[in-house]
Amino acid sequence: MNPNRSRRTTEPAHNINKRIRAREVRVVGEDIEQGIYPIEKALAMAEELDLDLVEISPNAVPPVCKIVDYNKFVYEQKKKLKEIKSNAKQTVIKEIRFGPNTSDHDFQFKLKHAVSFLENGEKVRAYVHFKGRAIVYKEQGEILLLKFAQALEDVGKVELLPKLEGKRMFLTVAPKAGKN
Repeated sequence: MNPNRSRRTTEPAHNINKRIRAREVRVVGEDIEQGIYPIEKALAMAEELDLDLVEISPNAVPPVCKIVDYNKFVYEQKKKLKEIKSNAKQTVIKEIRFGPNTSDHDFQFKLKHAVSFLENGEKVRAYVHFKGRAIVYKEQGEILLLKFAQALEDVGKVELLPKLEGKRMFLTVAPKAGKN
């Protein structure tokens, strides 16, 4: 085994049973008379039910302990955490690329895509990419992006006005709050 690699210890994330250092604890759980008990009495109650005494709120005075099967408790906690993560909304940014001399038909085609992205609640980042000496047309690129923003006015709001970064000029549009 590699000596630089640390061994993974399976120490519980919570204080359980004999690891609880408080003299008195507030005991909660199912089918248990809730109240404040000395640690020995609380451990005896958990032992009687063939369950664990788990410290769930160590900073409370006195600490709150729950009589529960520890493995089931950890499983429930992980399940709750996973559910919270799955409910969190990820912001999706769709990119649309233009050239400084994009034709009107291409502009309308890309505009239609941008409208559908915004209606789905996704942000749109439109940019004009300047190749070679095309950078001399940056005013044209800015006009194109402003025209794009104006066309999207009813479905989105401009978050970031056209800004030149290197060979690209960006514009970010977010969906309007009511459109979800």
